[in-house]
Amino acid sequence: MLVIKDAMFWEKHGDRIRCSLCPHNCNIGEGQYGLCSVRTNIEGNLKTINYGEITAIALDPIEKKPLYHFCPGSKILSVGSFGCNFFCGFCQNYSIAHYRAESRYFSPEELIETCRQIDDNIGIAFTYNEPSIWYEYVCDTAKKLKEVCPQYKVVLVTNGYIQEKPLTKILPYIDAMNIDLKSFRQDYYNKICGGDIKYVLETIEKCYDKCHIEITTLLVNGLNDTVEEVERIAVFLSSLDKNIPLHLTRYFPNYKIHRPPTDIDVMQKARGVASKYLNYVYLGNV
Repeated sequence: MLVIKDAMFWEKHGDRIRCSLCPHNCNIGEGQYGLCSVRTNIEGNLKTINYGEITAIALDPIEKKPLYHFCPGSKILSVGSFGCNFFCGFCQNYSIAHYRAESRYFSPEELIETCRQIDDNIGIAFTYNEPSIWYEYVCDTAKKLKEVCPQYKVVLVTNGYIQEKPLTKILPYIDAMNIDLKSFRQDYYNKICGGDIKYVLETIEKCYDKCHIEITTLLVNGLNDTVEEVERIAVFLSSLDKNIPLHLTRYFPNYKIHRPPTDIDVMQKARGVASKYLNYVYLGNV
């Protein structure tokens, strides 16, 4: 049985609720859910149904997040829930992002104790599905972890689609983030992801000097893999800090998009152009 918890960041609009966690600002009627599928209007109050619900848990190399310049060579306890506020057709974790996967409840205290019992573990990474829509649990757990074990790290692997107020509230407890910058075109975000690129860019701008960040872009064959687009991404990141690592990841067919894998030559050319602007550019899934 799922644990239903009070959600944060919302206000009433008549008999509906306006959620302000992410830029979708869903207007949710009684018994309905937001686009994330985890925040719902119950008797005029916004509730979250995935608090503490863990669908995936593993001890991963930090490089798998991917984070190459943050505690390299270490391992981190990685956990995910279910739901997402994007609907990317190439989703690599669609079984938990877009379906109600089987889960087990962990209280923040239980997850922290699990984290502490694992040898050579540096902390907790909230990953696999979108951690921002797991907000209440992530915030509670991160805050308590820092209170009892400040040496442990908290990592988010996120699409960056979050409003300024919740982002500002949680940032003091976050040590590192890998943020997906899925494209540098609004039409791509509209059609492929269901979002607005400006909010992702704003998240990167707000976070790059507050915690360690690295950026990942999945290059999808024929959709966002031109050298011109990769160059625009690199120019943007270099305008903030040339030392921000960029991970260009190779696409393979998955979920709803079934194009051929991105050509290796295309990947290498993309890395070449990005390296003109950034000091650290890596290829993934090659």
